[in-house]
Amino acid sequence: MTSEAPTRAYRRLSVEERRSQLLDAALELFAHNAPEDVSLDDVAEAAGVSRPLVYRYFPGGKQQLYEAALRSAAEELEHCFDEPAEGPLTARLSRALDRYLTFVAGHDAGFSALLQGGSVVETSRATAIVDGVRRAAAEHILRHLEVAEPDLRLRMTVRMWITAVEAASLIWLDEGKQPDVAELRDWLVEQFVACVTVTAGRDAQTAAAVRGALAMEAADGAVGTLARRVLPVVGDAAHLL
Repeated sequence: MTSEAPTRAYRRLSVEERRSQLLDAALELFAHNAPEDVSLDDVAEAAGVSRPLVYRYFPGGKQQLYEAALRSAAEELEHCFDEPAEGPLTARLSRALDRYLTFVAGHDAGFSALLQGGSVVETSRATAIVDGVRRAAAEHILRHLEVAEPDLRLRMTVRMWITAVEAASLIWLDEGKQPDVAELRDWLVEQFVACVTVTAGRDAQTAAAVRGALAMEAADGAVGTLARRVLPVVGDAAHLL
C-alpha cells in the first residue's frame, strides 16, 4: 500500500497581484534601510521570487522599483491628512498626526533617507513625489480651515508647519523616538495653533479662519490647555502692550 504526500496548491498571481507583492517587499526593505543599501537581489529574496522576475515587472531596475515604492508610500502619507471635516480643527490634526507618526515610526530608516536626500537613487522624479505629499497635506489643512483661495501668507504658514513636522519627525527618530509619541503629537498641534495665530496678527484672511476654528474649540481642548499653559509665561509682559 502506498501513500501519497499531500501536495500544496499554488495559485498563479495576476500581474497586479505580483507587482503589488514586489512593491510590498521593496517597501518593507526601504522602510528599514537607506535606498542605496537595498539591492534587487534583496527584493527578490524578500518576495520569494527570482531576480529575473523582478526585472520582468520593473525593467528599469532598482531606480524604477524605488520610484514605484516611493509613490506607494506617498499615497499612504497623503491619506494621513485626509480627515473628515467634523469637530474641532485641533482634534482633526491630532488624528492626522497619529497616522503620520505611525508611518514615521514604522519606516524609520526609510523615512529619514527619503526626506534627508543624498540617496544614490534620488532623482528629480523622486523629489517631485515627496514634494507632492507636502502639497497634498497643505491642501487638506487649508480645506479644514475652510479657505477656498488662501493668500500667500496663509499658504506659507501651513507649508512652514508641514516642514516643521518633517524636521521634528527626523529629530524624534534620531533621539530614539523620544519624547513619547502622544506628547510629540500634542506639541506639533500646539505649534500649528501658534503659527496660524502669529500670521493672523498680520493677515485678515488668516485671522478670519482662526476665529472660525477657535469657535469650535472646547475649553478643555487643545487650544484651551495651550492658553492656560502660555498665559502665565507672558502674563508679566503687560508693559509691552
